[in-house]
Amino acid sequence: MSTSCETGQKSGWYLERVLFAMAGTVSLVGGALALLVSPWFALLPVLAGINQWLFVIVGACPASFVLSRVTSLRSAAELSR
Repeated sequence: MSTSCETGQKSGWYLERVLFAMAGTVSLVGGALALLVSPWFALLPVLAGINQWLFVIVGACPASFVLSRVTSLRSAAELSR
């Protein structure tokens, strides 16, 4: 990983950034599929939104548990300690 000249901290993709990218992708794909295939695909953005609110309220969501166990991604708060 590269380091930033100003802060001296490692730059890269934190868990929160990956979760945000996944939620955006699921929302866009779910919206497109709802328009083109079936209205039932509108549930995908709803589920992504529920997961985002779980992360905000509880500090974790199912996707964050899976990503932190399967990959080496860590929360930005953990890395700044």
